[in-house]
Amino acid sequence: MLTQEQTVAPKTHHSFYPRFVNKSNITFTNDEITLLNKGLKYNLHRKKRKWLTNLALEAETAINLLPFTDREYYRKQVSNHITQLQQNSKLLRHTHNPRIEWKTLKTITAKFKENDAIVTSADKDNTIVILPSTLYQEKIQNFIDKNNFRNSYTNPTKKFQKQVRKTINNIPKLINSNDKWKYINLNPTAPSIRGLVKLHKPDLPIRPIVNWCNAPAYKLAKLFAQKIQHLTPLPFTFNIKNSTQLIHELKQTAITPSSRFVSLDITNMY
Repeated sequence: MLTQEQTVAPKTHHSFYPRFVNKSNITFTNDEITLLNKGLKYNLHRKKRKWLTNLALEAETAINLLPFTDREYYRKQVSNHITQLQQNSKLLRHTHNPRIEWKTLKTITAKFKENDAIVTSADKDNTIVILPSTLYQEKIQNFIDKNNFRNSYTNPTKKFQKQVRKTINNIPKLINSNDKWKYINLNPTAPSIRGLVKLHKPDLPIRPIVNWCNAPAYKLAKLFAQKIQHLTPLPFTFNIKNSTQLIHELKQTAITPSSRFVSLDITNMY
């Protein structure tokens, strides 16, 4: 016979990444830390004072376009919803004040400017990382120096743009003349780089993220990748989508005492 203690699942303790890591000399108040701990995806709401009145007027304008026999029904529905929104708004005022959060955000931004700090993200999670701007720039420069990048004293973007246009004009069988505009960035810029901080490693190195979206050949390269994938489909024999598929594949694999599980990681893709 099972007792109540036997049916209760054992408690498990999970260690999660912090939402906010401060690697600068800035001192934050409790309110500022609370706001930063809400993460990068937190949305600060800022509604106008008469937003409910405006909502009611807009609803009434829309209702007047309906058939006369349906208007009263929808007026009643809108009235009930607005009443509920009004009640919820009053409750939020006691527990959550957006104006205070906006003021707190302004003080945080002012501290960043005064102390020349920068906000970035961590590599493995959504943690906010605050670093001095000089330290962040130093980490970016160290990555560039260690990976044998070549310095260019002129901006080659315009020259590269001309080459892309010339290439597109020379391949009418691949790109129709009416579709040329789809594969040309009208105002291209050189790719930009930013760094995600690896909090789990010593010296806090960065993982570089390069934004190629506005580069001259981005759209053209995307087209070629689609063409190659369509013309030469390669079987994903040694690829997995996620950890769930990995577990499924391992269950189907005969594992002997001499088997070894090896995990390889790419240290640098650039």
